[in-house]
This record gives sequence, C-alpha cells and structure tokens, in this order.
Amino acid sequence: MKLTATVRASTKKSDTKQIRREGKVPAILYSAGNANQQLILDAAEFNAILRQMKPGHLGTTVFQLHLDGKNRRAIIKDIQYQLTTYLVSHIDFEELFDDVPVNVKVPINCVGVADCAGIKLGGFLRQVIRHVKVECLPKHIPTEFQVDVRDLGIKQSRTLSDIKIPQGVKPLAKMDEVVVVVSKRAAT
Repeated sequence: MKLTATVRASTKKSDTKQIRREGKVPAILYSAGNANQQLILDAAEFNAILRQMKPGHLGTTVFQLHLDGKNRRAIIKDIQYQLTTYLVSHIDFEELFDDVPVNVKVPINCVGVADCAGIKLGGFLRQVIRHVKVECLPKHIPTEFQVDVRDLGIKQSRTLSDIKIPQGVKPLAKMDEVVVVVSKRAAT
C-alpha cells in the first residue's frame, strides 16, 4: 500500500489541531538507529486504503511511505481514533529493514465453518484468540493464519500448535493456547 507523507516541522498541539482541520493526519515514523520523524498524511488517501483492507489485517500490511522523494517501508504499530467520530487522529509507523526482525500481530482466520460437524450437531463456534503475535523478518510477515475447523465436534478445540506456521516466523505465544472451540448450546 502506497502513502504519500510530508515531514511535519512543528509538534505543538495547536499545529496538530490545525493539521486535522485541514483533512490531514499527524503521524510519526519510528526508525531503529535514526531519529523519529514527525509526518503528515492525507486523511482521505489513508481512509481509502482502510476501506479496501480486510478487517484485522492492518497490523500486517506493509506500507510504502513516499517521503522526500524516497520510498520507505513501514508497518503500523499504533493507530488512534477520535472518540466521537471514529476518525483517525494519529498513526505510529515502524520502519522496516531487511535484516531487522519485527513483532507483528497476525490475524487468525477460521476456515470450513459452514462444514463444521459440531455446528451441524447444534454447537456453536467460539474463537478465543483472534491474533497471534509473531517475530520475523519483514519478508516473512504472514498476512494471516488459517485454522481448519471442518472436523471439529462438540467440545473439541484447536490450539496454536494446530496452525501451520511458516519457516522464519517465530510465535511469541504458548503453542498450547486454545484458538477456537465448538461449544454446546445451553438447554433452554
């Protein structure tokens, strides 16, 4: 995803409010070994990207920030929204380097829900974990993990160890944690 960014000279609160009134979003680019850069993004351009994105995939999306005639790769580490309007009010980016590992939250997607044996018998699917934090090089960042639930019966579950994790990706969670379970509906 490509984004155009400009360097922000002032970090005063009054200037930040003016930036937002002009339809822009203040941001910061954290870079290992370099000084942090205060940025300004076009809110309309960023919102257009958000509308195209699958829910939960923001943390694994690599952005190409076009800044001062150069492209710099980065991922979003934090995003802040206005409480009443839910408009983006600030974004924190982390610059990516080919040889420096990063920590990202990768979404977990359940596949085969329509064919799940436990659901057909009257149970319901409960996804306990929606993301798993991993450490990897930028070239190995997965877009999502999939867990197949087709053959789960009532009171059966899948753990993180049931997910196929690619080489070069190190999970930062306990592999025996339950990801999804088919629960029995309570009798009425």
